Amino acid sequence: MPRYYIDSSDGNFSHVDSEGVELAGDEAARYLALDALPDMVREVLPDGDRREFAVCVRDQGGRVIYSASLTLTGSWRGES
Repeated sequence: MPRYYIDSSDGNFSHVDSEGVELAGDEAARYLALDALPDMVREVLPDGDRREFAVCVRDQGGRVIYSASLTLTGSWRGES
């Protein structure tokens, strides 16, 4: 099975995956990366109203084969 590395960033902190994970293929790596984004948002619960979360997938050779981002925006509406 090929090994993939999922790097991530929450706008303030970046993590470079040095261990990787063995997966069935590129689509499984894509799924894992996309699945990580909502978890990242929940873990950080940003104190501001705008933050970008990003992941990228590297293959065994270190080549980026997939990337995705999720932008959280919030704004107050109406009177408080």
